[in-house]
Amino acid sequence: MSTGVAARDVYIADAVRTPVGKYGGALAGVRPDDLAAHVVRALVDRSPQLDPARIDDVVLGNANGAGEENRDVARMAVLLAGLPVTVPGSTVNRLCGSGLEAVIQAYRAVALGDASIAIAGGVESMSRAPWVVPKPERAFPTGHQEMYSTTLGWRMTNPRMPKEWTVSLGEGAELVADRHRITRQAQDAFALASHEKASRAWKDGLYAPEVVPVDGTDLVRDETIRDATSLEALAKLKPVFREGGTVTAGNASPLNDGAAALLIVDEAGLAATGREPLARISASAVTGIEPHLFGLGPVEAVERALQRSGRRFADLVTFELNEAFAAQALGCLAEWPDLDPAVVNPRGGAIAIGHPLGASGARLAGAVAHQLAAAGSGTGLAALCIGVGQGLALVLER
Repeated sequence: MSTGVAARDVYIADAVRTPVGKYGGALAGVRPDDLAAHVVRALVDRSPQLDPARIDDVVLGNANGAGEENRDVARMAVLLAGLPVTVPGSTVNRLCGSGLEAVIQAYRAVALGDASIAIAGGVESMSRAPWVVPKPERAFPTGHQEMYSTTLGWRMTNPRMPKEWTVSLGEGAELVADRHRITRQAQDAFALASHEKASRAWKDGLYAPEVVPVDGTDLVRDETIRDATSLEALAKLKPVFREGGTVTAGNASPLNDGAAALLIVDEAGLAATGREPLARISASAVTGIEPHLFGLGPVEAVERALQRSGRRFADLVTFELNEAFAAQALGCLAEWPDLDPAVVNPRGGAIAIGHPLGASGARLAGAVAHQLAAAGSGTGLAALCIGVGQGLALVLER
C-alpha cells in the first residue's frame, strides 16, 4: 500500500575505511568497537561544517556479534567516537552483506524522510572473534561441552537442516566451480589479477581519498596484498576444502580485520555537511538462493537492482563484486554475458584487499562512490554473495 510520501533523493556525501588488516596482523590488537568508532569519528571530522548532533542515526553491520562487538556495536561506536549521546545506533546482521545492508537501511530511512543525515557502515575483527560454548541442556551436565570458533562459518548448526545446505563455504565455492566448469588455472589467474590491480591502485594513490589509518598502528595499506605473487606461486598451493579440488588459500579471500563508514544524506543534510556528493543512491535488491550455492547469490540481486534503477550492464563504469572466492566471482560473471569484465573490481578485490565480513559491503559501496566521483559521471554497482544463500546489490549514480 502506498504511503503517499514521495521518496527523497539520497546521496553518499563521503566514505572512509581503515586499511584492511590480516588475521593476527597489525589490527589484531584493536577491539572491533574501537575500529568502528575510528571510522565514525574520521567521517565526522572530514565534514567540520556538520554539527554531529544533527546525525539522526548510525547503522553498522557486523557478522559476528559474539565478542567485544556485542551489545550493539553501532551504539558503542557512537559513544566511543565522542558523538553526542543523543545520536542513536543500530547494528544489523546479514552476514557477509551486513555492511551493505546497513547502507541500504540508512538509504531507506533518508529516502522516506525518517532521517536527513545518517552514518552507515560495518566492522569486523576476525582476529578477535571469540570461542563460544553453548549452555548445557541439563543443570548438572557430565562430560564436556563442544567449543566453537566464531571466526568464520556456521556453528551450532540445527540438525534439521539438510546436510547439503550446511557444507563449508569453501565446498560451496567448489560446487560453483563444478557447475560452471571453472578450472583451477582460471581461479588462480583471477586471484593474481586481483593482487596486481590492488597493488597498482595503491602505488598510484587511488585509495588515498578513502583510507584512514588507525591510531596506534603502523598499518597504512591493506595488509594481505601480495605484490610479488605469481601464477607459479599460486599453483603450488594445495586445495583446502576437497581432495583434488580447485579452491586454495591463494584463490580465496583471507580472514581480516577492518571497518568502513559512509555519510548518507538528503538535500538538506548535504547542505549541512558543506560537501559535494560522491554519488547518489539509485536502487537496491536482495535475493535468496539455496544455501550451498550461496556464491551465485548476487546474480539475481544484481539483475533486479539494475532493473529497478532503469540501467543495464552496458551503463556500468565500475562494479565492485566481492571476491569471497575466485570460483564464486567467476561463476557470477559467467551468468552475466552482457557485462564487460573490465569494469569489475578495477582497483582489486577481496582476494587481495581482504574480506572483514561485516565491513566488506560498506567498503564496496564506498569504493564505488569514490570511483564515480573520480570519473565524474556514470553508474556503479556494489554486490556481495552471502553465506546461507543470499545476494545483495546497490546501484549508485553520478
